[in-house]
Amino acid sequence: MTRRILVLGGGFAGLWSAISAARTLDSLSVGLDQVEVVLIDCSAWHSIRVRNYEADLGDTRVAFDSVLAPVGVRRLEGEVTGIDVAGRTVAYEAGGKEQNIAYDRLVFALGSRLARPLIPGFGEYGFDVDTYAGAERLNTHISGLKPGQSTVLVVGGGLTGIEAAAEMPGKLRAAGIASPLVILADHAERVGADMGEGAVPVIEEAFAALGVETRGGVSVAAVDAEGATLATGERIAAATVVWCAGMRAHPLTAQFPVERDRLGRLPVEPSLKIKGLAAEFAAGDAAWFLVDGVHCSVMSCQHGRPMGRFAGHNVVSDLLGRPMLPLRIDWYTTILDLGPWGAVYTEGWDRQLVSQGSAAKRTKEIINRERIYPPRSGKRREILDSATPTVQAPPVRFS
Repeated sequence: MTRRILVLGGGFAGLWSAISAARTLDSLSVGLDQVEVVLIDCSAWHSIRVRNYEADLGDTRVAFDSVLAPVGVRRLEGEVTGIDVAGRTVAYEAGGKEQNIAYDRLVFALGSRLARPLIPGFGEYGFDVDTYAGAERLNTHISGLKPGQSTVLVVGGGLTGIEAAAEMPGKLRAAGIASPLVILADHAERVGADMGEGAVPVIEEAFAALGVETRGGVSVAAVDAEGATLATGERIAAATVVWCAGMRAHPLTAQFPVERDRLGRLPVEPSLKIKGLAAEFAAGDAAWFLVDGVHCSVMSCQHGRPMGRFAGHNVVSDLLGRPMLPLRIDWYTTILDLGPWGAVYTEGWDRQLVSQGSAAKRTKEIINRERIYPPRSGKRREILDSATPTVQAPPVRFS
């Protein structure tokens, strides 16, 4: 009987898990009649999610079939609804019907999602850039704004919030708003403080040049059609409120009989096998381990892509009784887009500043538009080779 490797989710970790599994099977001359790889995702597209803050989303998706079909990965389109670890089955909804599929090995890569606040009005009036659909909805809304609707409030001063705010003045001007006002608010006293001492002045310089105001020590209590009410009772009038505060692992991580971390992530070994389980692996935003023996993996494509490559290789190795490869990542970088002003590039977990402005922007564009994409040539060999379980060198620096 054909054995099955089932990959849940087609984000950075899931897509690379599936391709890597296909690559390893190919390298061992194991045919699809012996082991099949199946990927389940709720859409037909691999989304370059980290670009959702941009104005033009036209090139931010890659059709799964253009990448998976050439390497023999079967795709199912549906929403995963349940996981039975004991029975090794997964439930998913497709075409309005609940279906089940069995697995011999599983890679859980359903990723993370925005931690949506339980505050009045957010569901009706709030926007986000968490998904392609959400980003498209925001851009459509902005394009329809009237001249008097010139203020945008971005909530959340992390990386996503900073990038969304830096891009926003240009979006508003393109929509005909002559004098836009963008406010970036965060509960921390100083926006961007997590980026390190060297990067914060760069972010502040960029925001000053772009006309983005920052508000620290802010907590939003309610959202409505005309703005937001803060916990202090103060009102910020804004026709657009964009929420970028906080991420959580996919809620189905709760269906695994293991203790999760504060973000809901599953604990994995360096092989990406879920600790304490026999046939289940996890990768990407839904998993965590100490990538260098000291520092915990972060919710980013920087870690999701290598986690996927190693998970895909190891899930095949485990199924076939072969040695697995431990993943170790000894470097860490953060390259933050600051809109037309440029970008800021830091290295190390202490985020030492290495470049800024147009030089850092060149690095950011190579990452966002080339490095993190799967091959789009449709060539089987090129696609398989791209998923070799190795850790790429740090991104290039420009001076």
